Amino acid sequence: MAQPPPDRAIGVDIGLSGLIKWIRYPVVTSEAAGLDVVASVADRFDGAFAHQLLRDCLALLDSPLSSRDVETLWLAGTFREFDLGRLGIDGRAWLRRIADICTDRIRSDDPSFAPATAPSVTDGAVKEAVAAEIASVGPALEQATAHHAYSPLDGVVPALRRVVDVDPDLAFRLLLRALKGYFVRIGEARYARYLALGEDLGLGEDVVDDGDFNIWPELDD
Repeated sequence: MAQPPPDRAIGVDIGLSGLIKWIRYPVVTSEAAGLDVVASVADRFDGAFAHQLLRDCLALLDSPLSSRDVETLWLAGTFREFDLGRLGIDGRAWLRRIADICTDRIRSDDPSFAPATAPSVTDGAVKEAVAAEIASVGPALEQATAHHAYSPLDGVVPALRRVVDVDPDLAFRLLLRALKGYFVRIGEARYARYLALGEDLGLGEDVVDDGDFNIWPELDD
């Protein structure tokens, strides 16, 4: 198997899913504070993180996904921390701000850099595998999000399905982040499939399993 690009092999979750993980702690309460976190994250690993984060944002911005879809996936991964709606921030506008920060960071090293959407995963089997995993865990994820006692959130699974058609790699990482954000129970068989699918996508094990899963060995899934 080909080695992943350097910015996909940095030992942590990458791109938008990685930002969503890190923006939760400490709790961010304003747009300005959120942008400060984005700038800090984009600068990690000598700026390598900015490349994948920018690609994820451009993929969604160039897609037909609505602002509501973007906001829903963001809220799912953050367990409604840094609530874009509450702060009056449009989801697609938020992605554009992230993209601008990443572009500025990359240009600090390469002034000639021109942002462009990178090709997404085109392997039909991988795309089908990601879609199948979303469908398989969908009922549990929908139950955990839409019916949560304190942080209910509608539309997570449909939004993830729409991302599969845009970029299966990003859809898979956002799926994992939503499962972790809402602490959805998964079994060991599902966990093993996630590791295998991550390998097929060129993701390191530490991207798939960063210690946030809620694994129940007795679950048969």
